[in-house]
Amino acid sequence: MRVVRLGKEPTKIGADIRAAIAAWGPGSGVFGGVAVFGAEPPGAPRTLDAVLVLPRGIVVVVGTDLPESALTLEAPVQTPWTVDGWPLLRQTAAMNPALEALESAAALARALQSRDAEPMPVAAIVAVGPYVAQITQPTNDLYRGVRVLYPSTTSMLAAARELATYERACGVEPARKVLRILDERAGRISVADLTAEGFPDSVTPDLASASTLLIPKVRDEAPAPVPAAAPNALRARLSGLSRRTVLTALGVAAVVLTGAVLSSVWAGGSGSAQDMTAQQVDGVSFERTAAELGGDCAEASFGDVRAWFQRHPCEALSRQVFDSEAASRTATVSLAVVDLGDATPARNLRELLNTPGSGGISDPAAEPGPPTEFDGAAQAVQQTGSQVRIVQAAWASGKSDPGDVSLRVLAERGLRLRTPE
Repeated sequence: MRVVRLGKEPTKIGADIRAAIAAWGPGSGVFGGVAVFGAEPPGAPRTLDAVLVLPRGIVVVVGTDLPESALTLEAPVQTPWTVDGWPLLRQTAAMNPALEALESAAALARALQSRDAEPMPVAAIVAVGPYVAQITQPTNDLYRGVRVLYPSTTSMLAAARELATYERACGVEPARKVLRILDERAGRISVADLTAEGFPDSVTPDLASASTLLIPKVRDEAPAPVPAAAPNALRARLSGLSRRTVLTALGVAAVVLTGAVLSSVWAGGSGSAQDMTAQQVDGVSFERTAAELGGDCAEASFGDVRAWFQRHPCEALSRQVFDSEAASRTATVSLAVVDLGDATPARNLRELLNTPGSGGISDPAAEPGPPTEFDGAAQAVQQTGSQVRIVQAAWASGKSDPGDVSLRVLAERGLRLRTPE
């Protein structure tokens, strides 16, 4: 593990985090990767104690200083924490440090996706101190990719191994791009150092030393023009060609068509309404089925949220509905993005939305009132400055459960969907 220190630790436990990771030593003998301390990725709510850029994943590490050492810590994501039976009171915006860590991870994932970086999964570790003897997390939260722990060498290593699950090892150049997004100083690591940390170089020794003597030269002679032919004559002419020639021609045509399709889907990059119809997050496809830009937030919401918007009108609203798939089942995902013009009302709205039974925002195609197609949906809410994202994920058929792990993971991915401007 190579260490890059950009600044002082933002928390007291940050020194223990750095010591635990530095003990892994350089190189890939223990685990490999690059640890960036004191980074503040684009959109992150705070300076992060560490970001671990590993060959098979990225892990955000958020430190949390408890008032004193504790025997037990109850650390759920959706409700306040309790320390030795007493609620943990916080002055910051997030309900608890785990929620703050997930927001930081999602913000980093969005920043990487918007810059076309390698789509590695981004998970989160919450390191608590000065010391906790026993930490309890709900099983559902573990599946969401968040770990709460006291930072020791073994606990940090075990969590990193569980969370770094990318399908292949990230190459040197994609890793350098990720590091540059974190901070330009972190992106100056040499190719040799990154290779030593387990990131494979894109030019492998076998390819670099391969003999090219047997590769036939391509002649620059222009081919003779082919006159127009009837379908039967053309078929007879193609049958005379070799199988390799035909397959090569078809392959070139497929590449050209694929490039045209991808350019039409992704060319906007900044979020125009036309390029949002098909997206992918962590390899999961989202196909948009409905969208609406603008509108009144109070009219589009229901329950206590509607009453809240009547007192605090929003400045901008966008709503989209996507079809997706999880656990071999079709799911419907609703994404609403609200801009309130200021971080304080946005924080208050996020806290209200995280309160069970408080209502929410309907999808564009729904009639006024609670949308029945999202009964029992899993919900994920994220605040970034004055903007609040609300995602609901429900099964397209059959009953949904807000505690369903597959739906909750889908909702978390929905937070990283791009939105039209």
